[in-house]
Amino acid sequence: MMTMTKKERIQAVIRGEKPDKIPYSFWSHMPGTDLDPEAIAQKTYEFYKQYDFDFVKTMNNGMYAVEDFGCTVDYSEIVKGGAAKIVSTPISGPQDWSKLTVRPCDQGSLARELRHLSLVLDKLKGEEVPVLFTVFTPVTIADKVCGGKLMSYINEGHGQEVKAALEVITQTTAQLAAEAIRLGADGIFLASQMSTYDKCSTQQYLEYGRPYDIQVLEAAKGGWMNTIHCHGNHIIFQVLKDYPVQIFNWHAWETFPDLDEARALTGKCLMGGLNRTDITNRNFGAIQNQIYRSFQMTGGRNLILTPGCVIRYPLDDEMLAFIGAARNEIEEICHF
Repeated sequence: MMTMTKKERIQAVIRGEKPDKIPYSFWSHMPGTDLDPEAIAQKTYEFYKQYDFDFVKTMNNGMYAVEDFGCTVDYSEIVKGGAAKIVSTPISGPQDWSKLTVRPCDQGSLARELRHLSLVLDKLKGEEVPVLFTVFTPVTIADKVCGGKLMSYINEGHGQEVKAALEVITQTTAQLAAEAIRLGADGIFLASQMSTYDKCSTQQYLEYGRPYDIQVLEAAKGGWMNTIHCHGNHIIFQVLKDYPVQIFNWHAWETFPDLDEARALTGKCLMGGLNRTDITNRNFGAIQNQIYRSFQMTGGRNLILTPGCVIRYPLDDEMLAFIGAARNEIEEICHF
């Protein structure tokens, strides 16, 4: 088979065709650099070149979307393998939801992240490698804005106040997504961190999540590689599987569905197949087995081999290099 460009390879698996080789990628947060557009763009480019990914996902910090709404964030735990934390929030009671206003994407943290994207795109000119820009779902942002207490507000009868805020957050996020596509991103990576039974019920997500998610995806409809990232365990699969995106990403091997099940029931290209905890814990055998089983289950079609989410610190060059090497060896020997 003729060698494909990275873009052609991704487009082939989205169409369900057999690529010249199965595409892969992975990503992490970059503490200490991810609040500086120039520094994170350079780091992203170096990361891509080191491991020869088939697509690049912007490695934004996980809290950028709440900064302009008035949150203060502590990022210090990320370098230790932890997560960013909200230090202060503008929501101290239900009356505060109405105080949120639509934030312009040419100012503040949103402008910073779009600058980050623009610099990444500039560095990748001529590479023929697709780029995804990370965007968070409105209900995910709302939960972060209030310090993780969103469902308490809803359960206590303040759903209308929350919905008014969701409209504001959705307008802001939709503008951001549309601008990312206009700048040249091939799609958005829409991260949904509330679409799990651990956080809410199916009906609650249908009411407070999906309608707003769809508005953001509509704003990004110019992208050909839009991806829904279903974060966490016990995902609300029956709602998420029919989202209008080209690619479905979730924590495969950490939670259901299995890869073959997800492929059959979504009809979409899958992004997954690697358990990020096994990467962090240097479980070489587990990663090799997951690559083999992922290839076996999909026959090498409709698959982009990735972890389900960010690889946490500390990063290990030997382990990360092993992923690409194992992908190449298994595909060559087994002829998937």
